[in-house]
Amino acid sequence: MVGARKAIVAIVDDDPGVLESLEKLMESAGYEARGYSSAAALLQSGAVSDIDCVISDIGMPEMDGIELQSRLAHARPELPVILITARADAAGHKSELKAKTYGFFQKPVDPFALLKAVSDALTASA
Repeated sequence: MVGARKAIVAIVDDDPGVLESLEKLMESAGYEARGYSSAAALLQSGAVSDIDCVISDIGMPEMDGIELQSRLAHARPELPVILITARADAAGHKSELKAKTYGFFQKPVDPFALLKAVSDALTASA
């Protein structure tokens, strides 16, 4: 598609290594990746209206990924959110997730499964 805008995927993770690797993964798949080191950084960026999909870590200080997802659901109910976590007790969070969560992954994340979840989320929200 000539002239088509790349889908913008926001990645929120307080681990710089994870953030960088997910940005590179999204860019390698043809998305525009925007990295944020915290939920507050994303919310304060003014970019929420431009974003097409969010990938967020759950376990972050101050505001976790579940609270971020809840705030995004109020601001932009159609915005798909994919959550990731390194916590072993992650299964307990599934009941807390909202309807617009398009994926829930444990770290280390399977890159192919994550890319499929992003693609599916973008297709469903288009």
